[in-house]
Amino acid sequence: MKIIFKYANTYRKAMFLALFLMVVELIVELVQPIIMAKMIDDGIIAEDMSTIYLYGAILLAITLLAFAAGITSSFFAAEVSQGVGYDIRSDLFRNIQMFSAMKIQQFATSTLLTRMTNDVIQVQNLLFAFMRIMLRAPLFIIFGIVMSFTLNIPLAQILLATIPILFVVMFWLMLKGMRLFRHVQGWIDQVNNVIRENLLAIKLVKAFHRMTFENNRFSKVNTKLKDKNRQALWVMEIVMPIVMLIMNIAMIGLLWFGFIQLDTGSARAGEVVGVINYATRMLASFGVFAFLLMNLSRGRASANRINDILVQPADDVVIKQQQREMIKGDIQFDNVSFTYPDTSQEVLRAINFQVKAGEKIGILGETGAGKTTLLHLIPYLYHPSAGTIYVDGKPMEQLGNKVRHDVTLVPQEGFLFSGTILDNITWGNEHLSQEQAEKVAKEAQLHDFIMTLPNTYQTVIGQRGVNLSGGQKQRLSIARALADNPHVLLLDDSTSALDATTESDVLATIRERRCTTFIVSQKISSVQDADQIIVLEKGSIVGLGTHRQLLQTNALYQTLWDSQQKKGVTLDD
Repeated sequence: MKIIFKYANTYRKAMFLALFLMVVELIVELVQPIIMAKMIDDGIIAEDMSTIYLYGAILLAITLLAFAAGITSSFFAAEVSQGVGYDIRSDLFRNIQMFSAMKIQQFATSTLLTRMTNDVIQVQNLLFAFMRIMLRAPLFIIFGIVMSFTLNIPLAQILLATIPILFVVMFWLMLKGMRLFRHVQGWIDQVNNVIRENLLAIKLVKAFHRMTFENNRFSKVNTKLKDKNRQALWVMEIVMPIVMLIMNIAMIGLLWFGFIQLDTGSARAGEVVGVINYATRMLASFGVFAFLLMNLSRGRASANRINDILVQPADDVVIKQQQREMIKGDIQFDNVSFTYPDTSQEVLRAINFQVKAGEKIGILGETGAGKTTLLHLIPYLYHPSAGTIYVDGKPMEQLGNKVRHDVTLVPQEGFLFSGTILDNITWGNEHLSQEQAEKVAKEAQLHDFIMTLPNTYQTVIGQRGVNLSGGQKQRLSIARALADNPHVLLLDDSTSALDATTESDVLATIRERRCTTFIVSQKISSVQDADQIIVLEKGSIVGLGTHRQLLQTNALYQTLWDSQQKKGVTLDD
């Protein structure tokens, strides 16, 4: 909960005004029963019209004051809650951007989305309720009892006796509700995860006729969410019947003893009506607690989930233009090993090689050999578990994420953003001109295709490039990488969807740039002219050399070559 008030402190002026105006409403509500008691005793029973007019005017005036205070208080409360929601979402997004690639994998995408949307909304609702009614309800109950003692002590004692019972019941239900709503938020994550996976793989689902399976899978998590939500809401909703039962018993006691006091002449009618008025309003305040407890339970659970993200230390830092450190492209792996967190199996083991700036390096290996992991170590997306990576002779830890300004990664499945083709090409270099964009598109063998489109470079593509073929998406991703003018280019099987001629032309163009280039490929033909070829097997280098050297000395490379030359088969990644 501290996290909420930390952010609310930024809007302390608006929060103070919201709370102050809420107190004005509270004071009016506390004074009204006393004024009504005076009106009954001194005006109605005494048949004094001037007194009735006087107290009636006072009631009208303070009621209008409370109305104005309530409207204004809601305005400031909304300003605080919406501002806090905005700030939390901004900080969550900024903090997630600073996560390492490894840490992001520890949090499912669905849970990050839920925490930035649903959880933030719950915190906003809690904060708004806190300023408008969460403080007002208990304060009215406390001061309402105090004020009732000024009217009639015996009747006030009946009210006082019921309050501890109600608070104990509600406190117990609140603790139970918080635990249940934590489970609810977790199942919301699960539902979002299933929906996300289904929508991303909808073509595959249809191709394999797995709609029934997916419906059943969604039904399971949706049923769990429904059951947990129903259980949590049942706990919250039972508050009101319990409150009504206890308060109605108290009301019967008040009416009974009030009648006895009136009959014996030990109390005036206005006093009895005033105490009953306080009791009625307290009943309404306790009724609000059911709503408040649900907000508090949800808000507290959500605040803890949000805090889990915000307390994570930043793995990266934003590098300003003047802090950039240009690199040439010399790369050295010195006895580098890598193990994913929470696992014991080494993905990479004792990797040693050295690359000079401008060289082309091919990486081959079977599925699970560690090719992609090796590539991700170079831009500091992953950190070695052992050993050291040197860039231009400097340890990677010393450079940190500064290397990324001159290192560009092109994954096998190029991720494209919704927008125009030009937007996607210039995404990594916003200062790129139209002419420069066309130049890199030509280098990626994409320009001719773009010119066949009705709006050429202004053609809008769907999210993830759904209206482009696999080869077109790969070439667009390569054009985006080239637009960044990298000194080190990492191609993670990024030409797998291209035909042999197009792939050859693209790689030849990249070679002319003289940037250090790492190419992960399943086809030896793609790396045949490389200065060095690394052959990986089960996380270890089992071959290192040129194409000619490996053909003469490396059995695995020879097997791959024979398989691809004689059978025309490429390795499966």
